[in-house]
Amino acid sequence: MRRLIVRRLLQTLPMLFFVSIVCFILVKAAPGDPVRSFVTPNMHAADIERVRHNLGLDQPLYVQYFMWLKECLTGNFGYSLVNHQPVLDQILERLPATAGLMASAIALAVIIAIPLGLAAGANRGRWVDKLVNMIAYIGNSLPLFWLAILMIYFFSIKLHWLPSMGMRTIGTDSALDVIKHGILPCIVLAIGFLSVYVRYIRSSTISQLREDYVQIQYAFGSTKRRILFRHVMKHVLLPIITLLGMSMGDLVAGAIVTETVFSWPGIGSLGMTAVRGMDYPVILGITLFSSVLLILGNLLADILYGIVDPRIKTTR
Repeated sequence: MRRLIVRRLLQTLPMLFFVSIVCFILVKAAPGDPVRSFVTPNMHAADIERVRHNLGLDQPLYVQYFMWLKECLTGNFGYSLVNHQPVLDQILERLPATAGLMASAIALAVIIAIPLGLAAGANRGRWVDKLVNMIAYIGNSLPLFWLAILMIYFFSIKLHWLPSMGMRTIGTDSALDVIKHGILPCIVLAIGFLSVYVRYIRSSTISQLREDYVQIQYAFGSTKRRILFRHVMKHVLLPIITLLGMSMGDLVAGAIVTETVFSWPGIGSLGMTAVRGMDYPVILGITLFSSVLLILGNLLADILYGIVDPRIKTTR
């Protein structure tokens, strides 16, 4: 297991280097000029060029990249062009809100998907299977932003059950208030992944029920429920662990949309604000930080897969 972790960590280094190059080129190719954030109507052309020189934007593109990469390796992601605060401090300040929302959505999706997928796979072709499949296809087809607006309309505007935006009520500082604000964005973010997980668990359950160990358990007098939740579920969870690592990219993208609609103070809403304000240092920092989270998520999935499946430990 230690070799697996070390090997995966070494493999992430060239991947991060490649991701940093792509992020830098994409941001530089975007329309707009960051110098405009410092330009005032009374500035002369010489003053504008002085600002461009101080920002290092008059250097060749590869020089700008290595200067930026050098600062990133020391933990300095630059300063925002809008509020002039350190980029890393802003990301770390909003990271707990995004991490809490993503972890809650994944936990909710897995907890609901396991019994639904097992029930659909165990009753293949019956009304339970058809109902679960219909719900999964509908959930997979709904756009997140439309679903979020629909949830706000019904549960916040019409029924007045839950708050529609933000993370806390002004003047209230309690965990219950944060949970109430997080219910709607958590449900919206979980629905998209719930549909995918249900279909994977269903197909895996169908294949596992054909294995010989299931017939042996039936021969020993075990009930169908006992076989499903005591034996089949162990094998079903293996592809889910891999799927969790593969879905990290969609999770980050979904969090950006969800946080923007619900005004959730996370990294996603910070990124959208930076895009609207052409705040290039913040955009670069968030893109690189999200890539690191994606790579670490896949690394964690590999480690968990090795812990759950002992056969990986003995395989070179």
